[in-house]
Amino acid sequence: MASEGPIDLISLEGEGNSVIVRITGRQSAQDPPRTDALVGEILVDTAFVRGSIATWIFPEDLTEWQEALDTLDCGADVVWREDSRTTEVLISRDPDGERAHVTIADRSMSLTSVTVTVALADAWFDDAYHRLDQVLQTWPLERA
Repeated sequence: MASEGPIDLISLEGEGNSVIVRITGRQSAQDPPRTDALVGEILVDTAFVRGSIATWIFPEDLTEWQEALDTLDCGADVVWREDSRTTEVLISRDPDGERAHVTIADRSMSLTSVTVTVALADAWFDDAYHRLDQVLQTWPLERA
């Protein structure tokens, strides 16, 4: 195990704005066929809006995040956890690739979405893959 404290699975920060998906722990499945989940929150912070929403992350979400990173790294836009039971994260890049527009969409509870623009440096991708690896090493999830 790498760390006992919270780990930021996703950290998009820059120009005074941030979107962070913070993992704070693990919740074990109570009954089969349920799957273990990571628990945490999505945090949004700008000069205009600040908020958070609780979230659960399942093994398939981590696989989808790795696929989303690969797609985003190739220059395409992504939607992580689209049409799922929880909050979606949409990331689109400016044509020059220097900024990302990140939309957090809670389609199930608050029916609210917010879009935040952040700087997106090339080094961000290495950091993002490292964060994913750190989460997987700290809290390996077992499928039911």
